[in-house]
Amino acid sequence: MSGFSDYGKYDGLGLAALVKRGEVAPVELLDEAITRTEAINPKINAVIMKHYDEARAQIARGLPDGPFKGVPFLLKDLHLLLEGTITTYGSALYQGYRAGHNSTLTQRYLDAGLVIFGKTNSPEFGLAGTTEPRLYGPTRNPWNLAHSAGGSSGGAAAAVAAGILPVANASDGGGSIRIPASACGLFGMKPTRGRTPMGPDRGEGWGGMSIAHVVSRSVRDSAAMLDATAGDAPGDPYAAPARARPFLDEVGAPTGKLRIAFSTRRPNGTESHPDVVTAVEEAARLCESLGHIVEEAAPEFDPESMSKHQATIVGANVALTLRQRAAQLGREIAADDVEHITWLIAQAAGLRNSVDYAEGTLFMHRLGRQMAVFHETYDVYLSPTLHLPPVELGKLDMMGKDIAAYLRLSSDYMPGTAPFNMTGQPSMSVPLHWNAAGLPVGTMFTGRFGDEATLFRLAAQLEEAKPWADRRPAL
Repeated sequence: MSGFSDYGKYDGLGLAALVKRGEVAPVELLDEAITRTEAINPKINAVIMKHYDEARAQIARGLPDGPFKGVPFLLKDLHLLLEGTITTYGSALYQGYRAGHNSTLTQRYLDAGLVIFGKTNSPEFGLAGTTEPRLYGPTRNPWNLAHSAGGSSGGAAAAVAAGILPVANASDGGGSIRIPASACGLFGMKPTRGRTPMGPDRGEGWGGMSIAHVVSRSVRDSAAMLDATAGDAPGDPYAAPARARPFLDEVGAPTGKLRIAFSTRRPNGTESHPDVVTAVEEAARLCESLGHIVEEAAPEFDPESMSKHQATIVGANVALTLRQRAAQLGREIAADDVEHITWLIAQAAGLRNSVDYAEGTLFMHRLGRQMAVFHETYDVYLSPTLHLPPVELGKLDMMGKDIAAYLRLSSDYMPGTAPFNMTGQPSMSVPLHWNAAGLPVGTMFTGRFGDEATLFRLAAQLEEAKPWADRRPAL
């Protein structure tokens, strides 16, 4: 390999420290990231747009003296815009859609000194818990190429897990940071609602369920990246509660004795796959060994109501996206313009009305209050991120015609992440377990609204007690 051969030994902050000390130049890091992309990406199909020339031009113009100065970075091909480049949202409907400006969050990444050299694969409009878009084809899990890398940030997670870069942009509207983090053996924090900006084109995503951040190998990269990007922008409809101090200061800070509730079951009460049960029970014992009070308890959810209201809010937003694209193109959108599941979601939205949407919003807020009561007793809720090990590719194909099978598998596989998109709470997947087949099985920790600090302190404690950074797939 060319560039900087020790690249894979460092996280993002570690690479930035080398740049700051003058031990490596940003262009050397970029060369190494490009070399790794060209060598590894054909196996996993994680990076679907290459902005190599733009990245070199960015370095040539001079990088801001931010906390990640010189560190290579990838944007997810969903919503975030980088001026002059194409964003397709994983859909053929948006092929050739070139951005005329930067998204607010993109600009904050640039201000942090990150060097953006491409975009990662996403399912169409971020609608699946796997990354297999018709437009670009499937992203493969670096731990087993026959399996899904998760979604919708599957390209980002696969690229980080495969060693192309240490940290990458991701977003989460129903689990899309945590699901691929679990499937690929990474750390993935979904921040509190409103913690990172969605402007200037949107005020919120999916009625407040969606938020952007990163997947990373280290806890401290996630914390430092949130420090660099958090905070509302002028005109934002709301903001997350103010943090007491930088999130990076929480990494390594004492946790105190936490009261942790745990459950191995799905929200509907059924038992998870044995590998998932083992992962959660091991995490619970680890937390107990670290001095925390751990007991089996779970909030009561109504899965049918959650599913109904989530479908109403997401469906309305998908239908709006198609309406907006139709106006841009000057023609009606047809069924074959988008994937089969996308079309059905948009069509179903037409069967609901504004009162249904208002009811869904009310349900979300009630669920948030219900969880607030739960957290009067418990600091953290530990549960499965996914309720099955990473599924094989093709099982959740959005072009499939067996809708009942698709919905059944989705319900079995990933029912536990979306509730905390509805409540807006911070929730993280931590890579503490690999099954006998060598596939990662993450565990999820959810904290009080606005309290990423507790989660970062706990994550750092877990990272020290049971390190995962040296576990790498054998690509």
